[in-house]
Amino acid sequence: MERSSGLPRVGIIGAGPAGLTAAYLLSKKGAPVTVFDADPEYVGGISRTPRYKGFHFDIGGHRFFSKSQAIEDLWSEILPDDMLTRPRSSKICYRRRFFTYPLDAREALFKLGLLEAVRCAASYAKAKIRPMKDPRNLEEWVTNQFGSRLFAIFFKTYTEKVWGIDCRSISADWAAQRIRGLSLGVAIRNALLGNRARDRSKVVKTLIDTFRYPRKGPGMLWEECAAKTRALGGVVRMGERVIQSRFRSDGTWQLTSLSRAQERFEFEFDHVISTAPLRDLAEMLLPAPSSAALEAARNLKYRHFIIVVLISPAKPRFADNWIYIHEPSVKVGRVQNFKAWSPEMVPDPAFSSYGLEYFCFPGESLWSAGDSELIELATKEIDQLGLLQAHEVVDGCVVRQPNAYPVYDKDYSRHVAVFRAEIERHYPRLYVAGRNGMHKYNNQDHAMMTAWLCVENILAGRNVYDVWKVNQDAEYIESGVAEEAPPA
Repeated sequence: MERSSGLPRVGIIGAGPAGLTAAYLLSKKGAPVTVFDADPEYVGGISRTPRYKGFHFDIGGHRFFSKSQAIEDLWSEILPDDMLTRPRSSKICYRRRFFTYPLDAREALFKLGLLEAVRCAASYAKAKIRPMKDPRNLEEWVTNQFGSRLFAIFFKTYTEKVWGIDCRSISADWAAQRIRGLSLGVAIRNALLGNRARDRSKVVKTLIDTFRYPRKGPGMLWEECAAKTRALGGVVRMGERVIQSRFRSDGTWQLTSLSRAQERFEFEFDHVISTAPLRDLAEMLLPAPSSAALEAARNLKYRHFIIVVLISPAKPRFADNWIYIHEPSVKVGRVQNFKAWSPEMVPDPAFSSYGLEYFCFPGESLWSAGDSELIELATKEIDQLGLLQAHEVVDGCVVRQPNAYPVYDKDYSRHVAVFRAEIERHYPRLYVAGRNGMHKYNNQDHAMMTAWLCVENILAGRNVYDVWKVNQDAEYIESGVAEEAPPA
C-alpha cells in the first residue's frame, strides 16, 4: 500500500466492530488502511448477520444502546435510515416457569411460592447485613447483590453453561463489568417506579426497556460501514487470514496474509491494529515474544459458541427477544426469537425462526457434532421446554463461532498483564482493540470506543489515550472521571 496522503499506513486484523470502526474513522481522515478478515463472506465478526433462505439471524443478540453519545451518533452516521426502536423483553426459564428479567421481585417471589420466597428474602437480608468482603469470584459477587438463594436459582446454571466452569472459578471482574450497578434493591425500585433516569450515562444497561436495532440485523450496519470505508479508499480483504506480523528494524510492520486458496500476500504498514484473540496474536508476532509472554497468551481461554436456527410456520409462543434457560436438564443456554428483534429478520410473516445457543470448549463433542445432529438436539430441547413442538420445526441450520467469549478464570488478568507489557515494551505501533483483542468480555460499543482511541493515538503520532481505561460503558476513565472520546 502506497503512502499517498502523507498519513500513516495502517493494517487492521479483523473486520468486526472494532476493526471496521477503526477503518472507517481512518479512511474519513484519508489515511491508507487495509482490513483483513478470514471470513470469505460476512463482515462484523460475532456481530455479523448470517442468512439462510431469506432468514436473517443474530449471533448472540446485539442491542444497540450505549451510554456514550459519541457511539450512538456514529451508529446513526453509518446507518441513518435503517435503525428501528425495539422494545426489550427477556425472561428466565426455571422449572418450566418464566420469570421476567431483569428480575421483577414481586413476580419472582410469587411464582417461586411462599416458602421459597421467604428463603430468598432471608438470604438477601443476610447478604445485606453481612456481605462478603472483597468478593473474589462470580458466586460471591452475585450473592452480595441478590443473596445465595436467588444466585442459585437465577444465575448459577446459565452462567456455568456459558463458561463451562464453576462460578467459584470465574473472576468477580466478569460480574462487576456485565451487571455492574444492578442489585435486587435496584431491580425492586425499577419494578415499582420504572427506569426514570433521563441521562443515558446514569442508566443501568441491564434495565433498559428499549434499544435501537438495524432492521435486518446487526450485520447490516457493519456491511454499510465496510461499504463506506471502501468508498473512502479503504481496502477490506475478505477470506484472508493474517498469519505473520513482523516488526522490522526500520520501524515498519510487515503483515503476511493467507487466502483460502493458500495464496500468500505481503503488505507494509506504519501501524497495526489487532482485534484477533491475544493468543492468536502471540503466535503470529515476529520477532517472537518471550517465552513468558507466549506462555501467558497460550493460557488465555476462549469459549466457542454454536447457534442452531429452527424455522417454523407455527405462531410464536413467546414475544420476548430471548429467554435464558436455567434448566440443567437441557444443554441449550438461551433461546432467541428473531422476529421479536425485527420483523424483517423473517422473509415471510407466516413463519418464525428461533436461535438456540450452545457453548463449548474446543475439542468437546458438541463442537464437532454434525449439523443434522445439532438440529435434532435443538428440536428436542425446544419441545422439552414447551416453546415449540418438535413436529412444528420444518427447517434449520447451524452457525459456529469460535472464540466467542474470552474466559474470565482466576488467572486471566495476570496472563493479560504479562502479554500487554510485552507488546508495550517490544512492539511499537502495535495496538489491540475489541473483545478478543483485549480479552475483555464487553459489548460492541466498548469495542468501538477502544478502536476509536487507537485511531486518535495513530493520528496524533503518540499515545494520548490508554485504551485499557475504556470501561464497560464505553466511557474513557481518566483519574476517576468518565470522559467522552474526542470526535475523530
